[in-house]
Amino acid sequence: MLKAKLGISPICWWNDDLVELSDDVSLEECLRQASQAGYTGMETGRRFPMTIGELGPILNKYGISVCGGWFSGTVLEGDLEENKDRIRAQMDLFIAAKAPCIVYGEVARSVQGDRSKPLASKPKLDEDQIKTYARNMTAFGEWCAEQGMPLSYHHHMAAVIETEAELDLFMKHSGAGIPLLFDAGHLAFAGGDVLRAIDNHHARITHVHTKDVRMEVINALDRSKESFLDAVVKGAFTVPGDGSLDFEAIVKRLANYGYEGWFVVEAEQDPKKAPPLEWSTKGNKELHRVMAAAGYQVVAA
Repeated sequence: MLKAKLGISPICWWNDDLVELSDDVSLEECLRQASQAGYTGMETGRRFPMTIGELGPILNKYGISVCGGWFSGTVLEGDLEENKDRIRAQMDLFIAAKAPCIVYGEVARSVQGDRSKPLASKPKLDEDQIKTYARNMTAFGEWCAEQGMPLSYHHHMAAVIETEAELDLFMKHSGAGIPLLFDAGHLAFAGGDVLRAIDNHHARITHVHTKDVRMEVINALDRSKESFLDAVVKGAFTVPGDGSLDFEAIVKRLANYGYEGWFVVEAEQDPKKAPPLEWSTKGNKELHRVMAAAGYQVVAA
């Protein structure tokens, strides 16, 4: 039987880009609620201490392990050595914490964190530029894996690799040295076919974000004026089972290809409108339902 682990991102409690979308809770309270909701893993965020000496005892207290965490990469600008220097401390922590991967997010030229930049102003590369970038990302990914901590590449709204076509080109020109984080919510937001993307790229998927979307919110956006963060504030994202995506079909498709590992809820919402404990519990219940339907055994980290 295939095994799945269920994790969650602290972005359900506090938002690193939009402070106003943050619950005023401590790391310990966040972990307590995540454990109560049924998760055994959490990705790191801004309230996490970044040494195992500090973080380890807190995680152990709540039975939570590190199941990933974002790194703001700038490999697009071509300076691998600068990125190696910046990722080192996080890499050391993740190795000590026995995390599965570091989530690589490309922030160079991205407009994802700038509320003044509309979605339509996202960076666009031609195929030759994607080819160069993909080769550099492969080299960086290989180096990270050699150090003992692999990356998982996060295609992302408002960033350089956003659409299904951009993802296809990136995957075509990169190598196995840079695995893929599959995020159905970001791909659906970008107009992609989530099941086709799994069919095309399953061999490289090593991490999964189960981000649901409200397509009625997304379809009403004026992308020439509204930003990625505007979309977040309006409620574009939610937990599995509350939005427009069919996670039973998504999880079954991943199971068909033998994916095992983490499924991580990442649903940035206004915690005043979507109380984190209530909504993370709802997402966990839906994931348990679809995991059973797809033949997964949910195991602790």
